[in-house]
Amino acid sequence: MSDIFENQGGVSGPFVDAVAISPSDTEDLLQPTRALWVGAKGDVTITTVGGSTVYFAGYGPGWLPGRVRRVHATGTTATSMIGVW
Repeated sequence: MSDIFENQGGVSGPFVDAVAISPSDTEDLLQPTRALWVGAKGDVTITTVGGSTVYFAGYGPGWLPGRVRRVHATGTTATSMIGVW
């Protein structure tokens, strides 16, 4: 990961890239997010960079700020998710 991604002022800084999220129970994202956009309301299960697995019931639509390492398929019903860096 280059310095441009690490020095943007935390989760409140502007993002420089984005990618559609495909939830997976086995694969981490290519890099941790700055935040997730949840486009359609539903449940979201994530693993944080710190290693905690967290379940958000009925989340969205809206921004979920934080360093997310994985969006799990199991326990996630929300759709139209985008990860930003």
